[in-house]
Amino acid sequence: MLDVPLWLWGAFAATVLVSLAVDLLSHRTAHVIGFKEALAWSGLWVGLALVFGAVIYLVLGPTAGTEYTTAWLLEKSLSVDNLFVFAVIFAYFKVPRAYQHRVLFLGVFGALVFRGVFLSLGVAVVSRFTVVLFAFAAVLFYSTYKLLKGEEETFDPGRSLAVRLLRRVVPVRDEYAGAKFFVKEAGRRVATPLLAVVAAIEAADLIFAVDSVPAVLAVSDDAFVVYTSNAFAILGLRALFFLLAGLLDRFRYLSEGLAVILSFIGVKLILQAAHEMISSDVPEIPSPVSLGVIVVVLTASVLLSLARK
Repeated sequence: MLDVPLWLWGAFAATVLVSLAVDLLSHRTAHVIGFKEALAWSGLWVGLALVFGAVIYLVLGPTAGTEYTTAWLLEKSLSVDNLFVFAVIFAYFKVPRAYQHRVLFLGVFGALVFRGVFLSLGVAVVSRFTVVLFAFAAVLFYSTYKLLKGEEETFDPGRSLAVRLLRRVVPVRDEYAGAKFFVKEAGRRVATPLLAVVAAIEAADLIFAVDSVPAVLAVSDDAFVVYTSNAFAILGLRALFFLLAGLLDRFRYLSEGLAVILSFIGVKLILQAAHEMISSDVPEIPSPVSLGVIVVVLTASVLLSLARK
């Protein structure tokens, strides 16, 4: 584990809180987010993530900086594939475009909390039981199989466990009521479909964590590096969705590219576990190599997708 100074943790927490507050205040009035606005916000989130990565590089060293950048880019690339599921959820519930940002904001807030819990547990387990790396590798290989077979396209938002539990706890009306999550009908409080959409988004993120957590733990087992990289990738998810909303169908080869990346990370996990448990002669894949593979594969899959008519 890295010796992270307390002020760096404080700077990270303050950056996240201020970013969330600025984002919320900037979008306090529901409106349709256009391409230019999404582009500006995406540039802001990417710039913020890279600046924080530079701080990590200067304070904690080049290895930590490279691991952070690799983990951030890995989570960012996996998030692009997750946007397809968000599009399915919005289409299923017929969410008006003006209210989609508010839903994603709450989804991001929940994701920051849940990822913190899952990553903390993952780091604790990996630090004590190296053999679990083989299990993580198996998860990534299975995720690769699902991506290549297209099984993720069968996601049904209305039948997700979170939505079904919500309907049991509180009645859900069929019509939206602006940006409200609850309204009163016949003297009782009922939920609007917007709350069901938030539940579906959170349920989807829990499913995404099955891939993301093992993948990022293959890059680094330091709690600070893995959580900060995930947090900055998640913060930019809303703007990225609106930026790519009209281009999602163009990314024909993205799933294949992510499958290559996940299988590569799975091999990295196996070599890492074998190096620690079997023999120090087993080579490990350095972080700069991992970063290079992710950049090349992701770039190639995007360019090939855009080149196809």
